[in-house]
Amino acid sequence: MRITRRAALGLLAAPMVFPPGARADDWPSRPIRFVVPYPPGGPTDILGRVAAQRAGTRLPQPVVVENRAGAGGSIGAEAVARAAPDGATFLVNASAHVIVPHMIRVPYDAMADFAPVTQIASVPLILVVTPSLPVRSVGELLAYARANPGKLAYASSSNGGAPHLAGEMFKLLAGVDLQHIPYRGSGQALPDLVAGNVQLMFDSAASSADLLREGRLRPLAVTTDARIPAFPDLPTIAEAGVPGYAISTWYGIWAPAQTPDAIVNRMQQAVAEGLAAPEAAERLAALGAIPVAETPDRFGAFLRSEWTRYAALVRDARIKAD
Repeated sequence: MRITRRAALGLLAAPMVFPPGARADDWPSRPIRFVVPYPPGGPTDILGRVAAQRAGTRLPQPVVVENRAGAGGSIGAEAVARAAPDGATFLVNASAHVIVPHMIRVPYDAMADFAPVTQIASVPLILVVTPSLPVRSVGELLAYARANPGKLAYASSSNGGAPHLAGEMFKLLAGVDLQHIPYRGSGQALPDLVAGNVQLMFDSAASSADLLREGRLRPLAVTTDARIPAFPDLPTIAEAGVPGYAISTWYGIWAPAQTPDAIVNRMQQAVAEGLAAPEAAERLAALGAIPVAETPDRFGAFLRSEWTRYAALVRDARIKAD
């Protein structure tokens, strides 16, 4: 479930009730780490830094971002899962948090080892191609792919992320043969896409927006079930020739399990207040992101729903980590 910015502001007006012994009045007494399990420059890193900077304006200590990349986000996630539940360490991750464990064995329980804090934002994906590829629509891409089976490669920001599953869903529903080339973050994939070393990508608007504005990448369609305000002229993939296609990505914050509810609630409040500021809203809009900032309970319910949905997709599409 998602909430609007107005609804988020309404939640902020509710009184905060901290359970006895949580010592939220003493928190934070030192700088806070937001661990991003991908390299700098990708959408998780960009949105994590926006959330960290804005939350830091509402707390008495700064919030700093630490990039700990590798293994589809598992290295950084494990570090947070094993961290002390004292409010000093949080995880910022994308939809991959509830996708990767269905594809590979990870050294943590994605649901039990973390306390949901809040969803930061939802960000549509855009099907983009290198300008050297002679296609200007989804229909032309499908025709080219069918005439050249196995010769087109799509990049993704990692194994198991929403961009990876977006590509596999496209292959399944459109009946085309594409190679998957995973990278360690969008920041590493995009230069190869611009150079034509790979031909297409289902990328977050947060990371490819500047390249699209500069004409260094060509957008073909959005992956959502409806057109988006940031790119109103782009059709959805479903309306462009692949019926039933719809997927997007989202970004959230988790604490280690057993972190006191009072601290979790205060961090959610700091993020929500920070993202409600006009300058933050403008920044997110420029990235094509839709702010959410929901409560921990609502984020937890959303996570359970997404866990079930992606388990079915990985199974039905027979998706495996490359």
